[in-house]
Amino acid sequence: MKSDLNKYELVKDTLVLILAGGRGSRLHELTDKRAKPALYFGGNRRIIDFALSNCINSGLNRIGVVTQYAAHSLLRHLQTGWSFLPQERGEFVDMLPARQQIDDSTWYRGTADAVYQNMAIIRNHYRPKYILILAGDHIYKQDYSVMLMDHVRSGAKCTVGCIEVPRSEASEFGVMAVNENLKVKAFVEKPKDPPAMVGKPDISLASMGIYIFTYKQLRKYLIADAKKEDSKHDFGMNIIPDMLNDNKKLYAYEFDGYWKDVGTVESLWQANMDLLKDKDLDLYNIKKDWKIYTEDTLGKPQIIGDQAKVKNSLITQGCLVNGNVEGSVLFNNVNVGEGAKVIDSVLMPGVLVEEGAEVYKAIVDEGVVIRAKTKINKEAKEVALVSDNK
Repeated sequence: MKSDLNKYELVKDTLVLILAGGRGSRLHELTDKRAKPALYFGGNRRIIDFALSNCINSGLNRIGVVTQYAAHSLLRHLQTGWSFLPQERGEFVDMLPARQQIDDSTWYRGTADAVYQNMAIIRNHYRPKYILILAGDHIYKQDYSVMLMDHVRSGAKCTVGCIEVPRSEASEFGVMAVNENLKVKAFVEKPKDPPAMVGKPDISLASMGIYIFTYKQLRKYLIADAKKEDSKHDFGMNIIPDMLNDNKKLYAYEFDGYWKDVGTVESLWQANMDLLKDKDLDLYNIKKDWKIYTEDTLGKPQIIGDQAKVKNSLITQGCLVNGNVEGSVLFNNVNVGEGAKVIDSVLMPGVLVEEGAEVYKAIVDEGVVIRAKTKINKEAKEVALVSDNK
């Protein structure tokens, strides 16, 4: 599997499924009208653009996006921004919305069930040898083809993408117990006493929600799991433990780089702030090796007024800035009026900050108007969320 030809054949035999149906309830009003993967990020992108771009850059161009909750804005984004792959070459980004297939009240019951309910389509239309499962709501850059090659070389039935986290924080994740060769011995979901890595007593190995399966093995376990009334129909809680109970060979693949699950207001704000300092998350593609693609809106240029002061900020197309902006991320068509202050904040598309208003350490949702002389979160102890839905 070392030659380019073998790698090319391998990625052609792989179907990617991006699970993008989650609501993200800990993001409160930000996900009242849109699924978490459709949330705006980084000035002009959506969260799902990272997983999709990783696929394209890895040469994996057979992609299905599994949607469910509040999917309209996500589907629209996929249609307008991700329809460029040539279908005649067998490359695609297909949309797989939830359908009531089991009975009149059953949608996707879990991550594994979301794949199970699409098995007929997978078998009849895609016919893959390998399936790569991704979460659509994480911020990172990764070459999945390297992980895929390792999966095939190891002879594993499943390979789980993992990242090192401090053991003191690992209770928030699914954690892998592995030996010195990264062979998986156990998988525990949000454990009170997380298992440590061999030789690293203060470090645990957390699952990133990335799985590579041999298709035939996955199909067998999904069919069996669908029949279990007491199952959560989840990869981490059911499918992986079932495979381990059957002594199937599973390996962890360790990712070394920037990765963030933006599941809370605080983490979403922090990930946007990281863009202003973290070169590992370069959106400008300075090295020209890993572009993060998105919909090209072809908007008007931004305007920085002669009285404006802008420092260490990301200002997107269509913005009009006449006030002070510092340490902030402004999405398209944001207007900051004269004498206004925007400090350490994330302003989503179409936000208007009127004259003399002040915004500190906040995420301001799409289209919100901050009235003149209003002061938002001046004490700035925690991240404030400002939304018209409140």
